[in-house]
Parts: sequence; structure tokens; C-alpha cells
Amino acid sequence: MSAQFEYTSPVNPDAPEDSLEARAPYIDNGTGQVDAERYYSREFMDREWRRLWTRAWLIAGPRADLQEPGDYFVFDIGRESIIVTLDDDENVRAFYNVCPHRGNRLVLNDMGCTSQFTCTFHSWRFGLDGACKTITDEETFRPGVIRERPKLTSVKVEEKAGLIFVNLDPDAPPLAERLGLPDGYLEAYQLDKMRTVRHVVSEWGANWKTGVDAFYEVYHLHAVHPQTATVMDDFGTQIDLYPHGCSRMIVPIAKKSPREKDQTTVDPGLEYMIAEAGMDPAEFQGDATTVRKAIQTFKRERADRLGLGYDGLVDGQLTDSWATGVFPNVQIGLHPEGAFLMKFMPHPTDPERFFYDTITLYRSVDDPSFKTPDWMGLPEGTDVSGEVRPDKEFVPYGEKPDLGLVLDQDSELLPVVQKGIRSRGFKGPLWSEQEIRLRHFHRELDRYIAGEK
Repeated sequence: MSAQFEYTSPVNPDAPEDSLEARAPYIDNGTGQVDAERYYSREFMDREWRRLWTRAWLIAGPRADLQEPGDYFVFDIGRESIIVTLDDDENVRAFYNVCPHRGNRLVLNDMGCTSQFTCTFHSWRFGLDGACKTITDEETFRPGVIRERPKLTSVKVEEKAGLIFVNLDPDAPPLAERLGLPDGYLEAYQLDKMRTVRHVVSEWGANWKTGVDAFYEVYHLHAVHPQTATVMDDFGTQIDLYPHGCSRMIVPIAKKSPREKDQTTVDPGLEYMIAEAGMDPAEFQGDATTVRKAIQTFKRERADRLGLGYDGLVDGQLTDSWATGVFPNVQIGLHPEGAFLMKFMPHPTDPERFFYDTITLYRSVDDPSFKTPDWMGLPEGTDVSGEVRPDKEFVPYGEKPDLGLVLDQDSELLPVVQKGIRSRGFKGPLWSEQEIRLRHFHRELDRYIAGEK
């Protein structure tokens, strides 16, 4: 491997090969330049619909959103709407959100709880298993029309590590064959013990892939988010590429970027990180180089005291951002206190808009020092008990999503990037080795577009 590839250095060079922290072998995806038209072409958008969205496994939402039989939520993807529900035997099921009688949308709200699904057009009723229970004025139908009592059309669904995946392709391979992440990787964070405490969908003026690209690298931190320089080690980020387009970057937190000249002073940014972890900055005795380890030690001791079961987590997971990409359109900011599930959802008709669908998951713990990282942007006073699933907030196009400083900065940047991509002077992205996750993602996308998967 040549020296240029050494940017993606291991966070922990001593990590055992079987550790979740171990650096994955380098995958060489070449140096090719993709065409800029994929970011705005309607023809490419149509191919994505036919060859990607209808064939790939997609994260519909967290399993925690289905607590009791009859609980359901709606997952919209492109031109389709899917009902995800829990049946009477507590099996997760998924159906196209359409009545087989005349095509009316069966469910009109985002989520709820019901004993059956009733069509608002003619009052046909369907059970939680999709079976047709009632046909209004059934005697007026000729037997040949309703002999088989039409069911709701099922969608393939699987659960993994507290997440629900769906696939619109009835012949899709099992999720285990396409996920690509190491065994036990997601499970280590105990996502199944977390609950949704905020759900925000905002519409952004860019292609969904422009969104993925922006969130898949830290190369832009020094320019777009300069406030992170004293608390995030961008050059110490470990990048790992996995099969089937999945990837991650481990970003050391509470550690200064090498771009900072002063590597020892505990500046206000690091003091903030100390306080965010639940410690008192006034009592901290070390310098900047010892902050990260001190936070890890504090969190480990707290977890042992509260019985949180951190035995499956390495120290780095207690501080760092393990930003994990699940192909095709999800990145999860993983932390033991909570997770930030961000989905880059394509607009159904406009290739230059997308929906940034974010779910904040939180593990409720009876300790005042325990909280999610502030970068997740939870507003002051948010109910984090997990007892009531909050309503989905929708932020219209052009309005600031109010997701915190860092994410709001991204929302302002991406429409500007999208306009530049449209320029005749832009021939396609030129990716560095700090952006190899982007190349890896687009290489997998091309496999789907070409019909290889």
C-alpha cells in the first residue's frame, strides 16, 4: 500500500484482529470520476428507482417504535408507502399502504395503534396479518371477483439489532447476505434498549447523494464546522470499508485536530466536552492530551455503577463517533447513550431535493450526568423518558431544521453545493483518500444501476 493510503490510520493500532475496533482491510475502488449528472438527472433518478430503491434492503425505522400489537408506523420511499406493524403474535409485518379494492391509501397518518386497518373509501377492513376481514356489501360482488378475498400485499421485512429493514423485491436475498457489517457490531450498542425521543423530517435543496457525500467524510470540518477543531481529531479518523457498500469512520472525540497549533491547553471546547460527559471541568487536573481518556474512564465507571452492560464496548466507543453507513441511504451516529439515525430519502419527483429524516434514539437512565451528545441537537426540555413516542416534526423546504449548530450549517451548505454541481464547469467529483467512503458508496450504487445486484 502506497503512502497516500495511510491517511486512514487506525484509532487503536493495538486493537486485536477480532475487535470491533480493528481496522478493516483496505478496499481499492480505483480512481475513476463519476459523471455529475447522477446528482440531477431525472433519467438517472428513474434508474435508481427501478434498480436500487425497489431492490435494496432499507432501514424503515427502529423496532422500539412498535411496542404493542397493533402499533404501526408508515415508511415512505419514493412513490411508495409502506405500513410497518406488529401483529397479534408480536411479529413485525410490512404491507404496501394500499387497499386492494380501489387503490386508496389505507393509512393516512404517520403512526398509531389499531386492531385492524380500515379503508376510508369503502370501509373494507384488514387484520394486522394483512388478511381481509370485511368486505362492505359483500353480497353485491360476483363470486369470481372476490373469491380469494384479497389480502394486503406483503413487503419483505427483517429485524436486526433493534432496527427494522424492508425490501420491495419479493425475491431479495436475506438481509444477512447484504448488510456487510461485522457480526455483533450494531448489537454492541444495545439499540434495542433505546427509545425514539425526537423525529424530524426536513426537506433540503439537494440530491440525496449530495447529502450522503457530505456526511460520509470529515474533510470538510475545518472549513464548514471550524468550532470542532479542538474537540474532534479529523486527521486521526479511521475509515473502514465493508462489503455491499457499508462503511464507517471512527472520529476521535475530545481530542484536538492536528490542525491546531496548541495541543495541550484545555480550551473552552474541551471544557464543554468534559461537562457534557457529566464531569466537572473545574476539577479536571490534566491537559488536553488526557481529556479523552479521562472521559472514557468516567463513563466506564458510571456504566459499572449503573449496570449498563458496557462489557461489549471498547473504550473508544465511550467517547468517539462511530459514524456507520448502511447502504444505500443511512448513516448512524453511534454512542452508548444514544444513536442518531439519519436517512437520506429521495424526493419522489425532484432529483434536486431530498428529505433528511432524522431519529434520535436515547437510552433512558436515572442519572443526571447521563445524556446524548449535544451534537444531536436535542432541544432543551425534550422528554427523554421514552415513555411516549413523539410525533414526527416536518420542516418545510427552505426553513432551518433546528437540529443544532453543526447540522444546521450542513443544511445551509448543501443547496449551494447542489447549484455548483449543476454548473457546466463541474465535470464530476475528485475524491481524496479522506473521501474513500464516498467512492465506496458510489461504486456499490453503480453495481445496482448496472443490474449486477
